[in-house]
Amino acid sequence: MTQTGPTGSAETPAESNAFPSRRELREQRERAMAKQPTTKQDRVAAPPSVVTAPQPTVATQQGASVRRPQAKRRHPVISLVTLAAIPGIFLTAALPAYAFAPGESMVTHSAAGSSAPSQVVTVAASAAKVTVSRDGFKATTPEELAAKKAAAAAEAAAQAAQEAAEQSQPASSSEGSWAVYGVRAEGDDYPWPNETPDFAGGGLSPLGYYYRECVDFVAWRLNRDAGATGGNWRWTWSTLTPGGGDASAWASAWQNHGWATSDVPVVGAVAWFDYNHVAYVQSVNDDGTVSLEEYNWGGSHSYNRRTIPAGDVNLFLYPPT
Repeated sequence: MTQTGPTGSAETPAESNAFPSRRELREQRERAMAKQPTTKQDRVAAPPSVVTAPQPTVATQQGASVRRPQAKRRHPVISLVTLAAIPGIFLTAALPAYAFAPGESMVTHSAAGSSAPSQVVTVAASAAKVTVSRDGFKATTPEELAAKKAAAAAEAAAQAAQEAAEQSQPASSSEGSWAVYGVRAEGDDYPWPNETPDFAGGGLSPLGYYYRECVDFVAWRLNRDAGATGGNWRWTWSTLTPGGGDASAWASAWQNHGWATSDVPVVGAVAWFDYNHVAYVQSVNDDGTVSLEEYNWGGSHSYNRRTIPAGDVNLFLYPPT
């Protein structure tokens, strides 16, 4: 039964010490140790006594003692995280929620419980039709690079050959009249194709060479190109090769006259071979060959036409001037 009395009397718990002093705690510990058994067996058998500090009490208005709970201290990091999370929660709740359905316009809804009006964003219909297209370019393959390199090398070689040909041509005032690349009239236009040749007892043609020989045919073509076809012959044995009629003497005759010679073929030139034969250069081809017209090729004493590499010709005797 709770006793009543004047406030501040010795019987009220308010005047009792809430916490024991160090001396009281030490006395309580000594009394507990004195009660323990003295023998080893007793010490093993008897469980150790646990001394607990008395819990602090507080006085109520009626005088009853109540234990005061110990206050727990929070870690400072937890407090900082809590302080940072609280504004984030409010901001998240305040953000509007977005809803989007395919084929419809995008609509922005306000947060639940918010009195703000909804925001509506309309997307143009053409935006959905935009597609990403790839360009038509592609990387160059090693094969294409090699082909381009080969074509460039071939073009450079052709240019060098052309420059060399231009440098090897003689400087002459009449160069433009006969150094013409192209195709001239071809075919057997020799005026005496049926005359008796030398081996059968035939005689000399109006040009001073034996009928149907290579030299007589080439002399005829030189006159034709010079415009002499009706008896007003410009180039005959006496004006072309006065030192001899054989084809083997034609290169020396050109040298003696001072006429141009070269390793580069031109249309209308004389193809001279060191095996005693001459032919007429009818065309110069892009593949490095020359087309020749001739008589008595292989001893046939007739018209012949062939195409050979330009390098097979020993020397080209340019038309005389």
